[in-house]
Amino acid sequence: MATIEQLPLVAKKEGFSARLNPAAPASSLRWSGPEKIAFRFFFLYFFLQAVPLDWKYYRNLFSINWLDLHLGDILNLSRYTPQFFAGNPTAGSWGLNTFADWGVVFAIAVVGAIIWTIRDKDRREYNQLYYWLRVILRYRLAAGLLAYAFIKIYPMQAPLPSISHLNTYYGDFTAWKLFSLTLGIVPDYQSFLGLVELLAAVLLLFRKTTSIGAFLVLPFTGNVFMSNLAYEGGEYVYSFYLVTIALFLFFFDAKRLFSLLMLEQPTLPNLFKPFFRDWQKTARVVLKPAFVFLFVVLYGYKAHAVYNQEGSYHYPKTAGLPGVSGLYNVKEFRLNQKILPYSATDVIRWQDVVFEKWATISVRSNRPVLLETAKTEEIIRPTAARNFELAEAGGRHYYDYQLDAANQVLTLQNKNKNYPNKKLVLQYQQPTANQIILSGLNEQQDSVYIVLEKQPKKYLLEEAAGRGRREALKL
Repeated sequence: MATIEQLPLVAKKEGFSARLNPAAPASSLRWSGPEKIAFRFFFLYFFLQAVPLDWKYYRNLFSINWLDLHLGDILNLSRYTPQFFAGNPTAGSWGLNTFADWGVVFAIAVVGAIIWTIRDKDRREYNQLYYWLRVILRYRLAAGLLAYAFIKIYPMQAPLPSISHLNTYYGDFTAWKLFSLTLGIVPDYQSFLGLVELLAAVLLLFRKTTSIGAFLVLPFTGNVFMSNLAYEGGEYVYSFYLVTIALFLFFFDAKRLFSLLMLEQPTLPNLFKPFFRDWQKTARVVLKPAFVFLFVVLYGYKAHAVYNQEGSYHYPKTAGLPGVSGLYNVKEFRLNQKILPYSATDVIRWQDVVFEKWATISVRSNRPVLLETAKTEEIIRPTAARNFELAEAGGRHYYDYQLDAANQVLTLQNKNKNYPNKKLVLQYQQPTANQIILSGLNEQQDSVYIVLEKQPKKYLLEEAAGRGRREALKL
């Protein structure tokens, strides 16, 4: 670090960030013209990006039932970004913006910076305003990180594959679904990723550790951005948005760190002390604990509760037919009393059937499937509306079913939103523990008779659970 005699010289060399240091000589406190112009632009740009100014956001805010706050409510609150082309978000939710929205904000910031420069050209510096912009961005970035941290710590963001997933051909998944399922099979690693996000967010809550937190965000969220690009995910714009905020925050100390660590030159630490009016001191005491309570304490508690109760918010929780979950081979398939022999190319005959633990049946057949997309993280509260199991996956047709145990009737409804009128009403019989017979009418109102036999199939994920790396494994 610099000696006392070296401080004035170092202060003159430090530029934009060193001007925030009250120990520097008075002549170095004046910002240069380009610095002031750049600051005006960035202040307007990031202020518009981070501060909720859209009335629809507040409509959604007031539509939330705060007495029955759900995990998804807080996630939606944390993802605000200005939207000009994303349509009208539904009540209680907030979508993600596009680079076109960024272009509008950029244009507004350019025009605003020009007007600001004309009207305020004699201003010497913007130290205090720079501090408050950093405060806004610190908490905005921390909120974005915390919203995803807890759903990773309690590994729910990428769930374990369902039985249907484990019996779907690799090529029938989209790249994004493969990425999600690959992350889902390593829940401990997912929890580690969440802890990294939590650590970075906590560091951002304190002024002295902001640059460390921002530095952690750059490679971590930068990797999220690249993963979204590589695997065709839908949150590449939002993840890059968080990266830009981290870059701006890290810039505050970047030059000093480079000078100290890379050039090994004497470097002046930043000693800027913000000035707080009485009302600002009061607001600080109230708002910071409120932020911590909402995004750390309450959100963490909600995530823990959902994980304990449901395991994952992606799959339905309505109980299915008891004791039948598993993979079934189609031993016999009749259509209008005519037996259809097995064929790898037949678009009518079923090839196999999966009964999930919840009320879902998936059928593998060669009938084309118009995929339902789900490339962004959504926490859907109604269990019947959860579509993770079928989204981004072809080869299988997914049906939600209602069970009439007294009459032994299953009413199947195609879960894909592209097929709202596909419904089957089937009677079921269980002659043996490993056999199910279905009969009734299919989607085209043709009579069907299907004999299913359960396969004693083992899955590596289940068999290897709890075993050490060197323990023998036999399937």
